[in-house]
Amino acid sequence: MRTTNNRAATWRNWAGNVTAAPERTVFPSTTEALAEVVRRAAADGLRVKAAGTGHSFTAAAVTDGVLIRPERLAGVRRVDREAGTVTVGAGTPLKVLNAALAARGLSLTNMGDIMEQTVSGAVSTGTHGTGRDSASVAAQLTGLEMVLADGSVLRCSAEGGEEERDVFAAARVGLGALGVITELTFAVEPEFLLMAREEPMPFERVISEFDQLVTENEHFEFYWFPHTDNCNTKRNNRSAGPAAPLPRMRGWIDDELLSNGVFQAACALGRAVPATVPAVARVSSRALSARTYTDIPYKVFTSPRRVRFVEMEYALPRAALTTALRELKALVERSGFRVSFPVEVRTAPADDIPLSTAGGRETAYVAVHMYRGTPHQAYFSAVERIMTAHAGRPHWGKLHSRDAEYLAGVYPRFTEFTALRDRLDPDRVFGNPYLRRVLGD
Repeated sequence: MRTTNNRAATWRNWAGNVTAAPERTVFPSTTEALAEVVRRAAADGLRVKAAGTGHSFTAAAVTDGVLIRPERLAGVRRVDREAGTVTVGAGTPLKVLNAALAARGLSLTNMGDIMEQTVSGAVSTGTHGTGRDSASVAAQLTGLEMVLADGSVLRCSAEGGEEERDVFAAARVGLGALGVITELTFAVEPEFLLMAREEPMPFERVISEFDQLVTENEHFEFYWFPHTDNCNTKRNNRSAGPAAPLPRMRGWIDDELLSNGVFQAACALGRAVPATVPAVARVSSRALSARTYTDIPYKVFTSPRRVRFVEMEYALPRAALTTALRELKALVERSGFRVSFPVEVRTAPADDIPLSTAGGRETAYVAVHMYRGTPHQAYFSAVERIMTAHAGRPHWGKLHSRDAEYLAGVYPRFTEFTALRDRLDPDRVFGNPYLRRVLGD
Protein backbone atom coordinates (compact mmCIF):
# COMPACT_ATOMS: atom_id res chain seq x y z
CA MET A 1 0.00 0.00 0.00
CA ARG A 2 1.32 3.41 -0.93
CA THR A 3 0.95 6.33 1.52
CA THR A 4 1.68 10.01 1.02
CA ASN A 5 2.32 12.03 4.20
CA ASN A 6 2.40 15.55 2.85
CA ARG A 7 -0.12 18.35 3.21
CA ALA A 8 1.34 19.89 0.06
CA ALA A 9 -0.23 17.00 -1.86
CA THR A 10 -3.46 18.86 -2.50
CA TRP A 11 -6.43 16.99 -3.94
CA ARG A 12 -8.59 18.88 -6.43
CA ASN A 13 -11.89 17.88 -8.04
CA TRP A 14 -12.54 17.80 -11.79
CA ALA A 15 -14.17 21.22 -11.92
CA GLY A 16 -11.44 22.79 -9.78
CA ASN A 17 -13.89 24.35 -7.31
CA VAL A 18 -13.06 22.00 -4.39
CA THR A 19 -9.67 21.21 -2.85
CA ALA A 20 -8.43 19.24 0.14
CA ALA A 21 -5.10 19.04 1.96
CA PRO A 22 -5.23 15.75 3.90
CA GLU A 23 -2.79 14.70 6.59
CA ARG A 24 -2.27 11.43 4.76
CA THR A 25 -3.26 10.11 1.33
CA VAL A 26 -3.33 6.35 0.98
CA PHE A 27 -3.67 4.01 -2.01
CA PRO A 28 -4.74 0.62 -0.60
CA SER A 29 -4.80 -2.36 -2.94
CA THR A 30 -6.80 -4.78 -0.76
CA THR A 31 -9.82 -4.62 1.51
CA GLU A 32 -7.65 -5.74 4.43
CA ALA A 33 -5.18 -2.91 3.85
CA LEU A 34 -8.00 -0.39 3.70
CA ALA A 35 -9.48 -1.74 6.93
CA GLU A 36 -6.13 -1.23 8.65
CA VAL A 37 -6.03 2.36 7.34
CA VAL A 38 -9.42 3.05 8.92
CA ARG A 39 -8.43 1.48 12.25
CA ARG A 40 -5.21 3.46 12.39
CA ALA A 41 -6.92 6.72 11.45
CA ALA A 42 -9.57 6.24 14.16
CA ALA A 43 -6.83 5.53 16.71
CA ASP A 44 -5.04 8.73 15.65
CA GLY A 45 -8.23 10.80 15.85
CA LEU A 46 -8.30 11.48 12.12
CA ARG A 47 -11.34 11.57 9.84
CA VAL A 48 -11.41 9.33 6.78
CA LYS A 49 -12.87 10.06 3.34
CA ALA A 50 -12.58 8.35 -0.03
CA ALA A 51 -12.23 10.31 -3.28
CA GLY A 52 -12.57 8.84 -6.74
CA THR A 53 -12.03 10.84 -9.90
CA GLY A 54 -13.48 14.02 -8.40
CA HIS A 55 -16.52 14.40 -10.61
CA SER A 56 -18.65 15.68 -7.72
CA PHE A 57 -18.97 19.44 -7.42
CA THR A 58 -19.54 19.40 -3.66
CA ALA A 59 -17.08 18.90 -0.81
CA ALA A 60 -18.44 15.40 -0.14
CA ALA A 61 -14.95 13.85 -0.29
CA VAL A 62 -13.01 16.59 1.48
CA THR A 63 -11.01 15.78 4.62
CA ASP A 64 -8.04 17.15 6.51
CA GLY A 65 -7.40 13.66 7.90
CA VAL A 66 -6.89 10.56 5.76
CA LEU A 67 -7.87 10.59 2.10
CA ILE A 68 -8.34 7.19 0.51
CA ARG A 69 -7.67 6.95 -3.22
CA PRO A 70 -9.20 3.75 -4.61
CA GLU A 71 -7.30 3.48 -7.91
CA ARG A 72 -5.69 0.19 -6.87
CA LEU A 73 -9.02 -1.30 -5.74
CA ALA A 74 -10.13 -1.74 -9.33
CA GLY A 75 -11.02 -4.24 -11.98
CA VAL A 76 -13.54 -7.01 -12.57
CA ARG A 77 -13.44 -9.53 -9.71
CA ARG A 78 -16.18 -12.02 -10.63
CA VAL A 79 -18.66 -12.63 -13.44
CA ASP A 80 -21.69 -14.83 -12.70
CA ARG A 81 -23.55 -15.27 -15.95
CA GLU A 82 -26.16 -17.54 -14.42
CA ALA A 83 -27.06 -14.96 -11.77
CA GLY A 84 -26.57 -12.07 -14.20
CA THR A 85 -24.09 -10.21 -11.99
CA VAL A 86 -20.62 -8.71 -12.19
CA THR A 87 -18.51 -7.81 -9.15
CA VAL A 88 -15.92 -5.04 -9.44
CA GLY A 89 -13.50 -3.14 -7.23
CA ALA A 90 -14.75 0.19 -5.91
CA GLY A 91 -12.12 2.23 -7.74
CA THR A 92 -13.05 0.93 -11.18
CA PRO A 93 -13.99 3.83 -13.48
CA LEU A 94 -17.33 3.42 -15.20
CA LYS A 95 -15.60 3.65 -18.58
CA VAL A 96 -13.43 0.65 -17.65
CA LEU A 97 -16.47 -1.27 -16.40
CA ASN A 98 -18.41 -0.53 -19.59
CA ALA A 99 -15.56 -1.69 -21.80
CA ALA A 100 -15.02 -4.83 -19.70
CA LEU A 101 -18.72 -5.69 -19.86
CA ALA A 102 -18.83 -5.12 -23.63
CA ALA A 103 -15.84 -7.44 -24.08
CA ARG A 104 -17.89 -10.13 -22.34
CA GLY A 105 -21.10 -9.41 -24.26
CA LEU A 106 -22.76 -7.82 -21.21
CA SER A 107 -24.13 -4.40 -20.26
CA LEU A 108 -25.67 -2.36 -17.49
CA THR A 109 -29.34 -1.67 -18.14
CA ASN A 110 -28.98 2.09 -17.77
CA MET A 111 -26.25 4.62 -17.04
CA GLY A 112 -25.50 8.32 -16.90
CA ASP A 113 -24.19 10.45 -19.73
CA ILE A 114 -20.54 10.51 -18.64
CA MET A 115 -18.41 7.60 -17.49
CA GLU A 116 -15.30 9.09 -15.89
CA GLN A 117 -16.48 8.44 -12.32
CA THR A 118 -15.48 5.47 -10.20
CA VAL A 119 -18.29 3.00 -9.60
CA SER A 120 -18.24 3.68 -5.86
CA GLY A 121 -18.43 7.44 -6.34
CA ALA A 122 -21.22 7.11 -8.87
CA VAL A 123 -23.45 5.00 -6.65
CA SER A 124 -22.67 6.87 -3.44
CA THR A 125 -23.87 10.19 -4.84
CA GLY A 126 -26.85 8.86 -6.79
CA THR A 127 -25.54 9.17 -10.35
CA HIS A 128 -28.32 8.50 -12.86
CA GLY A 129 -29.22 8.61 -16.51
CA THR A 130 -32.71 8.91 -17.89
CA GLY A 131 -35.27 6.14 -18.08
CA ARG A 132 -38.97 5.37 -18.13
CA ASP A 133 -38.56 2.00 -16.43
CA SER A 134 -34.86 1.65 -15.55
CA ALA A 135 -33.35 3.62 -12.71
CA SER A 136 -30.03 4.94 -11.41
CA VAL A 137 -26.67 3.17 -11.28
CA ALA A 138 -27.19 2.51 -7.55
CA ALA A 139 -30.56 0.85 -8.20
CA GLN A 140 -28.73 -1.77 -10.29
CA LEU A 141 -26.65 -2.96 -7.32
CA THR A 142 -27.27 -6.41 -5.86
CA GLY A 143 -24.54 -6.42 -3.24
CA LEU A 144 -21.61 -4.49 -1.82
CA GLU A 145 -18.67 -4.76 0.55
CA MET A 146 -17.48 -1.93 2.76
CA VAL A 147 -15.18 -1.16 5.65
CA LEU A 148 -16.98 0.23 8.71
CA ALA A 149 -15.75 2.80 11.22
CA ASP A 150 -14.34 0.14 13.57
CA GLY A 151 -12.30 -1.39 10.75
CA SER A 152 -14.56 -4.39 10.32
CA VAL A 153 -15.64 -5.54 6.86
CA LEU A 154 -19.34 -5.91 6.05
CA ARG A 155 -20.68 -7.69 3.00
CA CYS A 156 -24.34 -7.03 2.45
CA SER A 157 -27.13 -7.56 -0.05
CA ALA A 158 -30.89 -7.63 -0.28
CA GLU A 159 -30.72 -11.39 0.31
CA GLY A 160 -28.82 -11.28 3.62
CA GLY A 161 -30.00 -11.08 7.21
CA GLU A 162 -32.10 -8.20 8.52
CA GLU A 163 -29.11 -6.05 9.49
CA GLU A 164 -27.39 -6.67 6.18
CA ARG A 165 -30.55 -5.81 4.27
CA ASP A 166 -30.94 -2.55 6.20
CA VAL A 167 -27.36 -1.51 5.51
CA PHE A 168 -27.55 -2.52 1.86
CA ALA A 169 -30.79 -0.58 1.36
CA ALA A 170 -29.19 2.63 2.62
CA ALA A 171 -25.57 2.23 1.52
CA ARG A 172 -26.47 2.11 -2.17
CA VAL A 173 -26.64 5.92 -1.95
CA GLY A 174 -24.60 6.37 1.21
CA LEU A 175 -22.72 9.65 0.60
CA GLY A 176 -19.63 8.04 2.14
CA ALA A 177 -21.30 8.44 5.55
CA LEU A 178 -21.68 4.76 6.47
CA GLY A 179 -18.33 3.31 5.45
CA VAL A 180 -15.79 3.03 2.66
CA ILE A 181 -17.03 0.85 -0.19
CA THR A 182 -14.45 -1.63 -1.46
CA GLU A 183 -16.41 -3.85 -3.84
CA LEU A 184 -19.75 -3.70 -5.66
CA THR A 185 -21.91 -6.26 -7.44
CA PHE A 186 -24.12 -5.07 -10.28
CA ALA A 187 -26.99 -6.74 -12.07
CA VAL A 188 -26.13 -6.95 -15.76
CA GLU A 189 -27.79 -8.34 -18.85
CA PRO A 190 -26.73 -9.61 -22.26
CA GLU A 191 -25.53 -6.74 -24.41
CA PHE A 192 -28.26 -5.14 -26.50
CA LEU A 193 -28.56 -2.39 -29.09
CA LEU A 194 -30.09 1.04 -28.68
CA MET A 195 -31.38 3.19 -31.49
CA ALA A 196 -30.81 6.86 -30.74
CA ARG A 197 -32.94 9.49 -32.40
CA GLU A 198 -31.75 13.04 -31.80
CA GLU A 199 -33.53 16.06 -33.20
CA PRO A 200 -34.19 19.74 -32.51
CA MET A 201 -37.63 20.64 -31.16
CA PRO A 202 -39.21 23.93 -30.01
CA PHE A 203 -39.46 24.46 -26.25
CA GLU A 204 -43.25 24.71 -26.23
CA ARG A 205 -43.65 21.47 -28.14
CA VAL A 206 -41.34 19.60 -25.77
CA ILE A 207 -43.21 20.94 -22.76
CA SER A 208 -46.67 20.22 -24.14
CA GLU A 209 -45.72 16.71 -25.28
CA PHE A 210 -43.39 15.86 -22.39
CA ASP A 211 -45.53 13.17 -20.76
CA GLN A 212 -46.18 11.54 -24.11
CA LEU A 213 -42.48 11.59 -25.04
CA VAL A 214 -41.55 9.99 -21.71
CA THR A 215 -44.27 7.36 -21.98
CA GLU A 216 -43.50 6.38 -25.57
CA ASN A 217 -39.73 6.04 -25.17
CA GLU A 218 -37.56 3.90 -22.93
CA HIS A 219 -35.14 6.78 -22.46
CA PHE A 220 -36.04 10.40 -23.20
CA GLU A 221 -34.07 13.54 -22.39
CA PHE A 222 -33.69 17.02 -23.75
CA TYR A 223 -31.57 20.14 -23.52
CA TRP A 224 -33.07 23.63 -23.53
CA PHE A 225 -30.80 26.48 -24.57
CA PRO A 226 -31.40 29.56 -22.38
CA HIS A 227 -32.07 32.82 -24.28
CA THR A 228 -33.78 30.77 -27.02
CA ASP A 229 -36.92 28.75 -27.66
CA ASN A 230 -34.85 25.83 -28.92
CA CYS A 231 -34.27 22.35 -27.50
CA ASN A 232 -32.35 19.27 -28.60
CA THR A 233 -34.14 16.02 -27.80
CA LYS A 234 -32.83 12.48 -27.55
CA ARG A 235 -34.88 9.27 -27.63
CA ASN A 236 -33.16 5.94 -27.00
CA ASN A 237 -35.01 2.68 -27.52
CA ARG A 238 -33.93 -0.93 -27.80
CA SER A 239 -33.43 -2.18 -31.31
CA ALA A 240 -33.26 -5.60 -32.95
CA GLY A 241 -30.48 -4.20 -35.12
CA PRO A 242 -28.44 -4.28 -37.10
CA ALA A 243 -25.92 -1.93 -35.52
CA ALA A 244 -25.52 1.34 -37.41
CA PRO A 245 -23.01 3.48 -35.50
CA LEU A 246 -22.42 7.09 -36.41
CA PRO A 247 -19.89 7.45 -39.21
CA ARG A 248 -16.54 8.28 -37.64
CA MET A 249 -16.32 11.72 -39.24
CA ARG A 250 -19.91 12.67 -38.31
CA GLY A 251 -19.32 11.58 -34.73
CA TRP A 252 -16.10 13.60 -34.53
CA ILE A 253 -17.72 16.71 -35.99
CA ASP A 254 -20.77 16.58 -33.69
CA ASP A 255 -19.27 15.27 -30.45
CA GLU A 256 -15.75 16.64 -30.54
CA LEU A 257 -15.57 19.63 -32.87
CA LEU A 258 -18.98 21.20 -32.19
CA SER A 259 -19.94 19.92 -28.72
CA ASN A 260 -16.47 20.36 -27.25
CA GLY A 261 -14.10 22.43 -29.41
CA VAL A 262 -16.45 25.10 -30.76
CA PHE A 263 -18.54 25.09 -27.59
CA GLN A 264 -15.40 25.66 -25.50
CA ALA A 265 -14.57 28.73 -27.60
CA ALA A 266 -18.16 30.00 -27.33
CA CYS A 267 -18.12 29.63 -23.54
CA ALA A 268 -14.77 31.39 -23.27
CA LEU A 269 -16.13 34.25 -25.37
CA GLY A 270 -19.23 34.46 -23.19
CA ARG A 271 -17.13 34.59 -20.04
CA ALA A 272 -14.99 37.39 -21.45
CA VAL A 273 -17.90 39.32 -23.05
CA PRO A 274 -21.20 38.32 -21.36
CA ALA A 275 -23.26 40.46 -23.73
CA THR A 276 -22.48 37.99 -26.54
CA VAL A 277 -24.06 35.01 -24.76
CA PRO A 278 -27.67 35.29 -26.08
CA ALA A 279 -26.54 35.60 -29.69
CA VAL A 280 -24.06 32.75 -29.33
CA ALA A 281 -26.79 30.64 -27.67
CA ARG A 282 -29.06 31.14 -30.67
CA VAL A 283 -26.31 29.93 -33.00
CA SER A 284 -25.28 27.04 -30.70
CA SER A 285 -28.83 25.79 -30.36
CA ARG A 286 -29.00 25.28 -34.13
CA ALA A 287 -25.51 23.83 -34.60
CA LEU A 288 -26.49 20.18 -34.21
CA SER A 289 -28.82 18.69 -36.79
CA ALA A 290 -31.04 15.63 -36.46
CA ARG A 291 -29.33 12.25 -36.49
CA THR A 292 -30.22 8.60 -35.93
CA TYR A 293 -27.84 5.78 -35.10
CA THR A 294 -27.81 2.34 -33.45
CA ASP A 295 -25.04 1.07 -31.18
CA ILE A 296 -24.27 -0.79 -27.95
CA PRO A 297 -25.60 0.94 -24.79
CA TYR A 298 -22.62 2.81 -23.38
CA LYS A 299 -21.81 4.28 -26.80
CA VAL A 300 -25.34 5.68 -26.95
CA PHE A 301 -25.89 6.71 -23.33
CA THR A 302 -22.54 8.47 -22.84
CA SER A 303 -20.65 11.25 -24.58
CA PRO A 304 -17.35 13.06 -24.01
CA ARG A 305 -17.48 16.15 -21.79
CA ARG A 306 -14.26 18.12 -22.16
CA VAL A 307 -15.59 21.62 -21.46
CA ARG A 308 -15.30 22.13 -17.70
CA PHE A 309 -18.18 23.58 -15.74
CA VAL A 310 -19.93 23.69 -12.38
CA GLU A 311 -23.38 22.19 -12.01
CA MET A 312 -26.48 22.13 -9.86
CA GLU A 313 -29.22 19.55 -10.36
CA TYR A 314 -32.58 19.10 -8.66
CA ALA A 315 -34.92 16.12 -8.69
CA LEU A 316 -38.58 17.17 -8.84
CA PRO A 317 -41.81 15.23 -8.63
CA ARG A 318 -42.35 14.49 -12.32
CA ALA A 319 -45.75 16.19 -12.31
CA ALA A 320 -44.06 19.47 -11.31
CA LEU A 321 -41.53 19.50 -14.16
CA THR A 322 -43.32 21.54 -16.81
CA THR A 323 -44.39 24.26 -14.34
CA ALA A 324 -40.89 24.53 -12.93
CA LEU A 325 -39.32 24.74 -16.39
CA ARG A 326 -41.66 27.53 -17.44
CA GLU A 327 -40.68 29.40 -14.28
CA LEU A 328 -37.00 28.82 -15.05
CA LYS A 329 -37.38 30.10 -18.60
CA ALA A 330 -39.22 33.19 -17.36
CA LEU A 331 -36.44 33.77 -14.81
CA VAL A 332 -33.77 33.81 -17.51
CA GLU A 333 -35.83 36.07 -19.77
CA ARG A 334 -36.50 38.73 -17.12
CA SER A 335 -33.08 38.64 -15.45
CA GLY A 336 -29.65 39.82 -16.42
CA PHE A 337 -28.21 36.32 -16.24
CA ARG A 338 -26.11 35.24 -19.21
CA VAL A 339 -26.24 31.46 -19.42
CA SER A 340 -24.09 29.79 -22.07
CA PHE A 341 -24.77 26.17 -21.02
CA PRO A 342 -28.01 24.37 -21.89
CA VAL A 343 -30.40 23.13 -19.20
CA GLU A 344 -30.58 19.33 -19.12
CA VAL A 345 -33.82 17.46 -18.34
CA ARG A 346 -34.05 13.72 -17.61
CA THR A 347 -36.44 11.34 -15.83
CA ALA A 348 -36.35 8.29 -13.55
CA PRO A 349 -38.88 5.87 -12.10
CA ALA A 350 -39.41 5.69 -8.36
CA ASP A 351 -36.97 3.45 -6.46
CA ASP A 352 -36.69 2.15 -2.89
CA ILE A 353 -33.36 3.66 -1.79
CA PRO A 354 -33.76 5.94 1.28
CA LEU A 355 -31.58 8.82 0.04
CA SER A 356 -32.05 8.31 -3.68
CA THR A 357 -33.26 11.47 -5.35
CA ALA A 358 -35.93 9.28 -6.97
CA GLY A 359 -36.79 7.51 -3.74
CA GLY A 360 -40.52 6.83 -3.55
CA ARG A 361 -41.60 9.09 -6.41
CA GLU A 362 -41.59 9.40 -10.19
CA THR A 363 -38.90 11.95 -10.86
CA ALA A 364 -37.77 14.56 -13.37
CA TYR A 365 -34.30 16.07 -13.14
CA VAL A 366 -33.37 19.64 -14.02
CA ALA A 367 -29.64 20.36 -14.27
CA VAL A 368 -28.17 23.83 -14.72
CA HIS A 369 -24.54 24.49 -15.54
CA MET A 370 -22.15 27.41 -15.82
CA TYR A 371 -18.79 27.48 -17.55
CA ARG A 372 -15.91 27.15 -15.10
CA GLY A 373 -14.70 30.54 -13.95
CA THR A 374 -17.99 32.28 -14.73
CA PRO A 375 -19.89 33.69 -11.72
CA HIS A 376 -22.64 31.20 -11.02
CA GLN A 377 -23.89 31.86 -7.50
CA ALA A 378 -26.71 34.29 -8.30
CA TYR A 379 -28.08 32.15 -11.15
CA PHE A 380 -27.89 28.93 -9.15
CA SER A 381 -29.52 30.55 -6.11
CA ALA A 382 -32.41 31.86 -8.19
CA VAL A 383 -32.93 28.47 -9.84
CA GLU A 384 -32.72 26.76 -6.47
CA ARG A 385 -35.59 28.89 -5.14
CA ILE A 386 -37.76 27.58 -7.99
CA MET A 387 -36.74 23.98 -7.39
CA THR A 388 -37.26 24.03 -3.63
CA ALA A 389 -40.71 25.59 -4.10
CA HIS A 390 -41.60 22.32 -5.84
CA ALA A 391 -40.14 20.05 -3.12
CA GLY A 392 -36.96 19.50 -5.12
CA ARG A 393 -34.19 17.23 -3.90
CA PRO A 394 -30.64 18.33 -4.76
CA HIS A 395 -28.24 15.89 -6.35
CA TRP A 396 -25.81 14.86 -3.60
CA GLY A 397 -22.73 15.42 -5.74
CA LYS A 398 -23.73 18.75 -7.27
CA LEU A 399 -23.81 22.28 -5.91
CA HIS A 400 -26.67 23.27 -3.63
CA SER A 401 -27.26 25.13 -0.37
CA ARG A 402 -29.73 22.80 1.37
CA ASP A 403 -29.22 21.55 4.94
CA ALA A 404 -30.45 18.65 7.06
CA GLU A 405 -33.58 20.48 8.16
CA TYR A 406 -34.75 20.99 4.59
CA LEU A 407 -33.68 17.54 3.41
CA ALA A 408 -35.50 15.79 6.25
CA GLY A 409 -38.68 17.37 4.91
CA VAL A 410 -38.32 16.06 1.34
CA TYR A 411 -36.99 12.58 2.16
CA PRO A 412 -39.58 10.50 4.05
CA ARG A 413 -36.87 7.98 5.06
CA PHE A 414 -34.27 10.57 6.09
CA THR A 415 -34.32 9.66 9.79
CA GLU A 416 -34.02 5.97 8.88
CA PHE A 417 -30.71 6.78 7.21
CA THR A 418 -29.39 9.02 9.99
CA ALA A 419 -30.30 6.43 12.64
CA LEU A 420 -28.27 3.84 10.72
CA ARG A 421 -25.39 6.29 10.52
CA ASP A 422 -25.56 6.83 14.28
CA ARG A 423 -25.29 3.07 14.77
CA LEU A 424 -22.49 2.41 12.27
CA ASP A 425 -20.39 5.54 12.80
CA PRO A 426 -21.26 7.14 16.15
CA ASP A 427 -17.88 8.91 16.36
CA ARG A 428 -18.14 10.28 12.81
CA VAL A 429 -14.93 8.73 11.57
CA PHE A 430 -16.34 9.31 8.08
CA GLY A 431 -17.69 12.77 8.83
CA ASN A 432 -16.79 16.10 7.28
CA PRO A 433 -18.38 19.58 7.04
CA TYR A 434 -20.50 18.66 3.99
CA LEU A 435 -22.07 15.68 5.75
CA ARG A 436 -22.61 17.77 8.87
CA ARG A 437 -24.60 20.23 6.79
CA VAL A 438 -26.72 17.74 4.86
CA LEU A 439 -27.17 15.04 7.51
CA GLY A 440 -26.79 16.95 10.77
CA ASP A 441 -24.35 16.24 13.60
